[in-house]
Formats: sequence, C-alpha cells, structure tokens
Amino acid sequence: MISTPDTRHSSASPTPVIHIVDDDPSFRTAVTRLLRAAKYEVRGYASASEFLDSDQCAAPGCILLDLRMPGVSGLDLQQSLARLEERLPIIFLTGHGDIPASVRAMKAGAVEFLPKPVREQDLLDAISLAIDKDAGARGKRAELAAVRVRYASLTLREHEVVSKITRGLLNKQVAADLGVTEITVKLHRRHIMEKMQASSLAELVRMMERLS
Repeated sequence: MISTPDTRHSSASPTPVIHIVDDDPSFRTAVTRLLRAAKYEVRGYASASEFLDSDQCAAPGCILLDLRMPGVSGLDLQQSLARLEERLPIIFLTGHGDIPASVRAMKAGAVEFLPKPVREQDLLDAISLAIDKDAGARGKRAELAAVRVRYASLTLREHEVVSKITRGLLNKQVAADLGVTEITVKLHRRHIMEKMQASSLAELVRMMERLS
C-alpha cells in the first residue's frame, strides 16, 4: 500500500484518496508520483482482492482500475462494487482495452476509460471529475440518511397517515379509512410535516419516493 500525507485539506474536509488497482508495480509507482505532485493521497493495490480487503470507501476519492489483472479482472471488480450502496467512482486505465470492454465499463457507470500510456492532464481531469461525482453521491446518501432518521421518528399512526396522504388521499378519505375524525388527521398531518421538515406535500411525496 502507498500512502501520501495530506497537504491541502483541513480536518473538517476528508482528504480524497486515489486508489490505484493495477498488477504492474512500475505503473503504480509512476502514477503515485504524479498524484503526489498534485497533492493527492494515494493507495496502491496489486490486485482486486487486495483492494476488496481494504476499507476502500471510508474516505472520498476514486479508483484507478486496470482492466486486465490475474484473478479478478477490473470489470469483475466493478460489478462487485456495484452491489454496494457506498462505492467509489471508477476510472479504467488499460493497455488492452477494446470497444466492447469500454462500452461495458461506461454503461456500468465508469467515469472514464483511458488507454495506457495515459496523458497526465487527461488523467488529472478524469480524477477531478470522479471526485466531484463522489462528493455529489455522498451528499445524496447523507440527505437520504437524514430523511430515514426523520421518518423513523414518526409514530405508527403517523406512518399510516403519511402513506395515505402521499398517495393522494384527501383528509376526509384518510379519516374514513382509519376510523378517526378529519381534525385528527389534520393534526397528524401537521406533525408529519414538522417532523419530516417538509415545506409542502409535493416535497413530502418526493421524500417518500426516495425512501421506497
């Protein structure tokens, strides 16, 4: 594993980590030197298995992934990571790439597919794009986690009410379904909007769609 110190990020902002998964040690060394000069933290792995054994998604960043490696290939690793809720963006780097492989990689969500030898600026641009993509994904996951916490704070009756009003039922229809008064439904509805921090019914509907 190769690691470099952080020189540009504060403790409040986790340092992006660039993971190089490639069985060629000379390539890992060369790219590590380049990324060190660009002030990135770098970690190197000689195989997909070694990468999977690490805590690879704890910090923001991206993966520079070789297409062909002994054992688990780059495409196989990409497929394995796709099953995880938290995963890093992937940039493929290969000296053996072909059109079918690149199409498969991009359809599966790869940020870029670059041939070796790679132009330094092309690589740095792709890494910058991948880090931005990772930041956006982490932001969305954090928002969803917050919505889940707020939803969990609802009472059982409020869960029943929110499921009905977000399906378009009127207060009087909800009251009839639950055997309560319309005033009671309005009270539950107000509490739901407050707890979920929703400014409108449309926003509440979007939250419920994300949860589902």
